Amino acid sequence: MIRTLATAALAVSLGTGAALAGPAGDMARDHFDAIGAGDVYTLSGSYAPDAVFQWIGGPLDGVYTDTESISTVWTKFANAQGPLEAEVASLRESANPKGTTVTADVVFKGKNTIPVRYVLVYRDAKLVSEVWQIDPALK
Repeated sequence: MIRTLATAALAVSLGTGAALAGPAGDMARDHFDAIGAGDVYTLSGSYAPDAVFQWIGGPLDGVYTDTESISTVWTKFANAQGPLEAEVASLRESANPKGTTVTADVVFKGKNTIPVRYVLVYRDAKLVSEVWQIDPALK
């Protein structure tokens, strides 16, 4: 009986798959760490050639639609901010055979505190869509 209850409890805890990070969740965490480190080379390598990056709010607000413009905006950001610590909360991953979406609340802390609501879409292990939404409510 105790073994059955323990097995059931384990099954329930593992059944919350959306809250557990999978491969795309790990890639997202690596992405956030690269942002904090100002590692534009690593960031640039994570995008598909036709990626779209929506930066909503702040001085870099805009739509960036190729790897060159995305690399340029990350270079501007890294130069302006310096090193940042990424505090990740509420990371959720939703996957099917066609791709994976990761959402997260991330607060970058350093010279400035930057609260961001994140939505990342991965296909074939590459970022194809990214939304960086400045969200003052996260502070």
